[in-house]
Amino acid sequence: MNKLLSILFAAIMLLGMYSCKKSTEELKTVPLTDYAPMVVGKYITYQLDSLVFTNFGTIAEVHNYQVKVQVDALTTDALGRPAYRLFRFIKYNGSPNWIPDNTFWAIHTGNTYEFIENNLRFLKLMQPVREGFSWKGNVYIDTRSANTDFRYMDDWDYVYENVNQPATVGSFTFDSTITVNQREDSLGLPIIPETQYAEKTLAKEIYAKNIGLVYRNFLHWEFQRVYNGFVGYGVTYTMIDHN
Repeated sequence: MNKLLSILFAAIMLLGMYSCKKSTEELKTVPLTDYAPMVVGKYITYQLDSLVFTNFGTIAEVHNYQVKVQVDALTTDALGRPAYRLFRFIKYNGSPNWIPDNTFWAIHTGNTYEFIENNLRFLKLMQPVREGFSWKGNVYIDTRSANTDFRYMDDWDYVYENVNQPATVGSFTFDSTITVNQREDSLGLPIIPETQYAEKTLAKEIYAKNIGLVYRNFLHWEFQRVYNGFVGYGVTYTMIDHN
């Protein structure tokens, strides 16, 4: 009997060790800094295609620019946390000069990568970096107040796709990237003469290992028959240079 108990105890111990090892292996993941590195002086230059609606929302125009996002300094954010300040510069077509355009903040917490743009705090990346993992990327944005302009951003699920997969963006081919699908939604499409209201939202980003954000596609517009026009905008960032 004692021998049988010893064998049973040893089997339980081995099973426990295997379970612990398996759990440890499942928890292994790459650091977020691999896909969103922050080093003072680092920059990425993008081709920016901007969609705007003119002539009272009846004409859609795409304007083309170049923008450069550069890490300027390591400082602290409004919560007193270490944060990187980023400057964006814009170059209009035909102009040789970079013009200061905006300031952003990037914060690595270990578990999240936060990006603050126009006073909106996004959870751009989150642990674990794993296929199909999802999180509420807009949780810090006021999407429910009566006077908010960001109701359409409510309850977005950011989802990892093509984790550690190669991708081609513009003229670059990257060995390891992650795609973050943030939103793809529409209502009332296609627009026909009977359509009174329609809207479309699309948001997607691609990050390349050891480089950062290499592609961004954001689109949101609404159509209202009472005005017979569109309101909204879209931007597409495609990396064309980096250091």
